[in-house]
Amino acid sequence: MAKVSENYEVMYIIDLDKGEEGIAALVEKFKALVEANGTLNNLEEMGKRKLAYLVNDKPEGYYVLMQFTSAPAFPAELDRVMRITDGVMRSLITTVGK
Repeated sequence: MAKVSENYEVMYIIDLDKGEEGIAALVEKFKALVEANGTLNNLEEMGKRKLAYLVNDKPEGYYVLMQFTSAPAFPAELDRVMRITDGVMRSLITTVGK
């Protein structure tokens, strides 16, 4: 059976309290996870931005956008890891049109 892959995009926000080194470590962790399970097409660190509403009583966060190709089962695992990782305020994984 051929391996089917799709294009995905994940936007996640890191708590600024992690500091520069902590933020860089989380970005590297998720980048390595994607590369181990698929192909990283683009990584854009959008930096510190104001949130639309307070998250955990904080007005700002560090935004990161990753675009990748992987098997359909991987995004669920990535979402699970992001949910349990300390410092990730929010994350959203979407399928990019074919």
